[in-house]
Amino acid sequence: MATRKQSRIRIGIGGWTFAPWRGVFYPDDLTQKRELEYASRQLTSIEINGTFYGLQKPESYMKWHDETPDDFVFSLKAPRYATNRRVLAEAGDSIERFFASGLTHLKQKLGPINWQFATTKQFDAEDFEAFLALLPKRLNDHALRHAVEVRHESFRSEAFVSLARKYDVAIVLAGDSEYPQIANLTAPFVYARIMGTTDAHAKGYSKAALDAWSERARLLAAGTVPEDLQSVQVRAPAKSARDVYLYVISGFKERNPAAATALIERL
Repeated sequence: MATRKQSRIRIGIGGWTFAPWRGVFYPDDLTQKRELEYASRQLTSIEINGTFYGLQKPESYMKWHDETPDDFVFSLKAPRYATNRRVLAEAGDSIERFFASGLTHLKQKLGPINWQFATTKQFDAEDFEAFLALLPKRLNDHALRHAVEVRHESFRSEAFVSLARKYDVAIVLAGDSEYPQIANLTAPFVYARIMGTTDAHAKGYSKAALDAWSERARLLAAGTVPEDLQSVQVRAPAKSARDVYLYVISGFKERNPAAATALIERL
């Protein structure tokens, strides 16, 4: 799934445990303990949601690493204790505990960290910069990639985009959702979450919609913001190849694996 200029497009879903996927995505005779093993061979990445609700055990990270292919990558939702707070500058202890909880056991399979903010959280330039400054650049010898998922209209500003670029942090691209779409390229990678699957299509999206997202992913990987996506009007960075992580999230969840595999086929 490599694109030109060595960038890579990874497609996945959120988590791997969901009862309605049994017999639809997972074979009927597959045991539950082998679901991650199976899913990781149909997809190229998975966003782990459990890390948002609490710290995971080092043994869990070891298990996830060992059950997946060598070139598989996980993204992690960062703990809500770091982002769901009035003063973000005070999140240092929560951030440190998260990175000390065993993430290193994912080794080369540790992908981006998604810092998701509440829909009520408004942009405060000083406090948000203090938060970004707390995010570590490396974990031992592993370079970290951070993305921020902001969901309030106040973030649709030049000041926010400039801050994200200053710290090489990606702005999560919200696709087919009610959240603000900020498609500006602010990091060496792109993190997209598309949320428009429905039960009206066997693969979650129509053929035209799947084709459109495939083309958008290619353009983003080449360093170009597609014209049909919304971005803040600021000077664009120099065009360069970027890795893309695209997750089919929410919507009609039962169809998300089908949409993700359909995108993989197109790419």
